[in-house]
Amino acid sequence: MTTRGVLYVHSAPRALCPHVEWAVAGVLGARVSLDWIRQPAAPGTWRSEFSWQGEPGTAAKLASALRGWQLLRFEVTAQPCEAAEGERYSATPELGIFHAVTGIHGDILIPEDRLRAALSRAQDGETDLESELTRLLGKPWDDELEPFRYAGEGAPVRWLHQVV
Repeated sequence: MTTRGVLYVHSAPRALCPHVEWAVAGVLGARVSLDWIRQPAAPGTWRSEFSWQGEPGTAAKLASALRGWQLLRFEVTAQPCEAAEGERYSATPELGIFHAVTGIHGDILIPEDRLRAALSRAQDGETDLESELTRLLGKPWDDELEPFRYAGEGAPVRWLHQVV
């Protein structure tokens, strides 16, 4: 049983690029050479995309192999297959790593126990329900990664700032 996915390296310092390739090669068991282009959203960094195919759980292994590097922004996705749901991992230096189970159409599926825990924390006054649901959906990661997703070589960079 195999699944397919994509590794998006949104930003990496040049010195880290070969280490990313070695880590991915270690997980996939094959030599990997990524095509790196400049990341205009963060001058001095590079970006790359890599489509992969492997056993269910490969996305988790890729995310684990990359998660410890402070200056790296990345996402790993895996399509659902007969043996497993889809997955999405997002990582930023400021927020750490986010994991979500995804359905056949890419929607985030939130397990019942995580919803119950969010409700409990909100009812106990530890937090508000909107903040809990926002985190369960990965919105803080999406907000931070969005400028990097669309800032391809030559593409205009749109910076969105919250006005207080």
